[in-house]
Amino acid sequence: MQHNPRYKKTPVLYVFFGMIAAGKSTLAQAWARHKHIPYYNSDRVRKELANIAATESRRETIDTGIYTTEFTQKTYNTLLQKASDLLKKGYSVILDASYQYGRDRQDAKTLALNMHSGIYFIFCRCSEEEMRRRMALRARDPANVSDGRWEIYQQQKKRFELPEELAASELVVIDTEAPLEDLLQKLDNKLHKLSKLS
Repeated sequence: MQHNPRYKKTPVLYVFFGMIAAGKSTLAQAWARHKHIPYYNSDRVRKELANIAATESRRETIDTGIYTTEFTQKTYNTLLQKASDLLKKGYSVILDASYQYGRDRQDAKTLALNMHSGIYFIFCRCSEEEMRRRMALRARDPANVSDGRWEIYQQQKKRFELPEELAASELVVIDTEAPLEDLLQKLDNKLHKLSKLS
């Protein structure tokens, strides 16, 4: 990894989260390019752990196959380990996953605390109509790595825990139905304001 003077600052763990097709991966990847920060996506890590290609579709129903609770926990633990390795070296890092449970978000907070790094949670959301449109587009994209489908979203919606446990100083809510450049600017502005509060 090339040296970047940005990394001289206190490292930051950025957690992009939200429901299926809420735009978190698109924004997280754009943020990674924008800030030159390493990025890890749960779909890719999950399939790496299962020894399958990232673009190989797994049409399992929720809680089966590589989407069991145990395999999901293994995926999240691996994400945290990857983040830990970089934070330990003073690098900021981005994690991109649904983080639908408060306990998983707390694990990320604990890691940041132990690593003496900052942490921001970026909660991505959009309308259900836009989610459905994005899922339809992804279903036709051979490079897509997500297995998210409308029926999976309906199940996720029932169990998703809103981030009410997060402090205002560590949470940014982004509605992703806007051009990507506008979203990046909005995120830059919101994080800049939060950094002045901490």
